[in-house]
Amino acid sequence: MARKDQPLIRRLPIISHLHKSVGLQRGMLVAGIVITALFLLTALFAPLIAPYGFNQKFDISQAPPSSAHLWGTTAGGYDVLSRTVWGAQTAVFVIVVAVLLSIFIGVALGLVSGYLGGWLDRILVVVADAIYAFPTLLLAIVMSIAISHGRSSLWGGIFSAAISITVVFIPQYFRVIRAETIRLKAEPFVESAMVVGASSVRIMARHIYKNATRTLPLIFTLNASEAILTLAALGFLGFGIEPSSAAEWGYDLNHAQSDATAGIWWTGVYPGAAIVLTVLGLTLLGESMNDLNDPRLRGRRRAGKVRNAPLAPAGTPAAVDPAKEVAL
Repeated sequence: MARKDQPLIRRLPIISHLHKSVGLQRGMLVAGIVITALFLLTALFAPLIAPYGFNQKFDISQAPPSSAHLWGTTAGGYDVLSRTVWGAQTAVFVIVVAVLLSIFIGVALGLVSGYLGGWLDRILVVVADAIYAFPTLLLAIVMSIAISHGRSSLWGGIFSAAISITVVFIPQYFRVIRAETIRLKAEPFVESAMVVGASSVRIMARHIYKNATRTLPLIFTLNASEAILTLAALGFLGFGIEPSSAAEWGYDLNHAQSDATAGIWWTGVYPGAAIVLTVLGLTLLGESMNDLNDPRLRGRRRAGKVRNAPLAPAGTPAAVDPAKEVAL
């Protein structure tokens, strides 16, 4: 955990993890940061990077890469490069809406369920387990059909896919926050707040919330990659966003299946590579943060540094560990 006397920028989640990482672990973290940053920059500057609009059609279809179309065109006459770049923007919109909704609802339900307990806790746990038992993709398909009948406009499709993914993610946040709330409820500082007469809302908002949500950046990173896969699967199966409303990698990958048998590789390689690289970057970032949050891994790394440290000359006073000095 970052020390409170350090500057604020060094205590931010990713920056603090970067300072704690070494060796291969730092390489994985840096690779995840770079790939994720490229994905976000592509989505942010999509209107400047893409040579054409995502729904702009051309008379020539399935054209190979050329100076006019660097990545070729699809069977529908769309520019592959433009569709791939605009697809990053669609993915970011869905991730932000889905994960933020999941965090808001899951954290609120987890705090209330873990702190109050009783019959409300039992009902919420049963409902969360019931949702969690369903296959993720099947539940997202059912929700997509129920919300938008499988097809929708740009924002309608984004919110439809986001809400479909939100229903899948809520039980994950609910379980994590509920478990942390139950643990923190027995801590002395919470009991002290109860003794002085603090209300339940104040205790949950001021004392439990800050301590129970420390792992949210990690869960957010891991769920972002899962959200991209779920969105791509919905589009691949035909339950995503209409191609005339927004660019979506899963839809483009679906319509590239028939092209692959004819030797037309460019219509499927680039959307597929975008999905793989984006998920890889987010996964590397999330898993590296998860490893660095484990104190056992940090302890092994410090022990390795001590073993590999050169021996001090005879007569040199040994350095005292500040933590041990405080304990003494």
